[in-house]
Amino acid sequence: MRKGVTTQQGDSALRAEHSGVRAGQQKSGTMPRVAVVTGGASGIGYALAAALMARGDIVTVADIDEQGATRCAEDLASRYPGQADGAALDVEDAAAVAHMIQSVKKQHGRLDLVFNNAGIGVGGAADEHTLEHWNRAIDVNLRGVVHGVHAAYPIMLEQGFGHIVNTASMAGLYPVPHKIAYVTTKYAIVGLSLALRHEAAKRGVKVSVICPGYVETPLLDNINPGLPQTTQGARTRERAAREQGRLCLPEEVAHDVMRGIVRNESVIVTTSTRLAERFAKLSPAIAQWGASYSTADEV
Repeated sequence: MRKGVTTQQGDSALRAEHSGVRAGQQKSGTMPRVAVVTGGASGIGYALAAALMARGDIVTVADIDEQGATRCAEDLASRYPGQADGAALDVEDAAAVAHMIQSVKKQHGRLDLVFNNAGIGVGGAADEHTLEHWNRAIDVNLRGVVHGVHAAYPIMLEQGFGHIVNTASMAGLYPVPHKIAYVTTKYAIVGLSLALRHEAAKRGVKVSVICPGYVETPLLDNINPGLPQTTQGARTRERAAREQGRLCLPEEVAHDVMRGIVRNESVIVTTSTRLAERFAKLSPAIAQWGASYSTADEV
């Protein structure tokens, strides 16, 4: 395993690299970055951690599934040149998120990338949603991101560099029916990310938001975890196949995200959902019509 860069010389070199990349005078990728990925034990989170490790970065894989996070870190460390550590983390716990982020900073001397990726799928018609559905979606999907931002942003401001990457969804750009609580949280994450990006840019910190479509992950088969199941929630995989056709692979999403980070894109979408993202941006009315048309046969 590669040890973290903790010296003042390493910190100065990274500052120079960040400045050079921003000025277009240098390509990123010359130094190992210190990164945190929440929800990293499976799906998109695992693919992001693998892409970072392949580059030689130092990654903390955090997940509510402690054993899964440990297995993931061990697997990645055996296959890639970077360094990986597993950590148990419930993103609903603000104090735990802050402690983990601060520990990574203390151990490695800096914090380059934080992926606030942990989330759950909550689906169903609006009249099927209980307050339990709403609260769970908000607590994990939205508060989890808020907690990560709140913990990482002050550290990055003090450093004068860093990149926060929040995972939303095309459901944060496109008004998707039958998953109203999920859509609410994802729209909020997009708004949070874009607003913070404007503030942070003036102080050397970057912010991006990931908006993938349906991805082939365990989440599709685990909608409403620990919650009352709904008619539409139970049909999520079926609906995904009908609306999108081929599902994106997590590795494809990670590839697009890594490219988006290098380009410092504000909204990072997958190749397969780029057209839908453009419709949502250029014409909300067309996006609304498309969402209504895609669910016209559902009851």
